Order: sequence, then C-alpha cells, then structure tokens
Amino acid sequence: MSGRRGYAVLLRGVNVGGNRKVPMAELRSLLEELGFTEVRTLLQSGNAVLRGSGDVAGDIERALAQRYGVEIRCLALTREELQSAADGDPLTDRADNGSRAVVLWLFDDIPEPALVEELDPGRIAVRGRLVYQWCPDGISNSPDVAALIRRNWKVATTARNRNTVAKLLAAIPD
Repeated sequence: MSGRRGYAVLLRGVNVGGNRKVPMAELRSLLEELGFTEVRTLLQSGNAVLRGSGDVAGDIERALAQRYGVEIRCLALTREELQSAADGDPLTDRADNGSRAVVLWLFDDIPEPALVEELDPGRIAVRGRLVYQWCPDGISNSPDVAALIRRNWKVATTARNRNTVAKLLAAIPD
C-alpha cells in the first residue's frame, strides 16, 4: 500500500435541491471501481473518505463525467489539508454551533478577497483559497458567499460546515 494516503473527497453541488443526483451507494461503488480502498460516504451531500494515490480528484472527476454526463468538480484533501482548514478558522471563537460555521474551498484564486469580507464584516474571513463564514442567524439568513464568488469571479466553490469537517476528519483512513 505504499504511496496510498487517506483522503476526504468533497463533491461540488450534488444532491442539493434535487439537482445532480449522485446516490451515495453508487458513489461508493464508483470509487471502488477506480481502485480506491477503505471507501466510505458520509451524509448525502457528496462526501467520501478513502485511501488512494495519484490524481485522486482528477480521476474521480473524469469518472463522474463519464457516468453522469455532467461536470462534477471535486476536491481530494489529505488529513493534513483538512485539519489545516479546520485549525485555520479565525472565526472559531464566535461560533457556538458547528452547523453555523462554514468553510468554503475555492477551486481557483479570487482577485479581490477584501470584497468578500466586506459582504458581512466580522463574519467572513478569506485565507488564500479558503473562505470562512460565521452564520449566527443560520446559513439561509446569511450572505451567499459562494454565489458572489461564482458570479463575480467565475470561481467554483464547495462548502461544508464545521460539524461535517469534524466528521470527515474522524473518518479519514490513517
């Protein structure tokens, strides 16, 4: 098993509002067909953990496009990368509920991060390709950071709340 590492895989925009359905049993099967091991899915929103090597995200994106006929972006994060995102949240002390603390991973850089933070000062922080958002009134009552980034800079994002990040960290194979 040399060279194989544990990863958390985050699919962008699946199983949300009835769009881009990817049943988790099918996702597990697809990942195993690709040769990944110790595959588990978490929740219904496109989260998996596995052990693999090589271009994990690229291999999964190509297989998803072939199977479903649409582009589904994904990130494959090592335990270290996921832990760094969790530890780097500058808004941690404000969030009393992990479901109201969100981290967005950007697939590319955004040219004007200060404009994102100005959406909701003190509740949004940009750190490189990570955007942290504290949503004290709930996610649906907070600025839609992902839409702003997608609309203004044509950069795709995928988001998970702090509770989901913790579950993924606990499940990534060692």
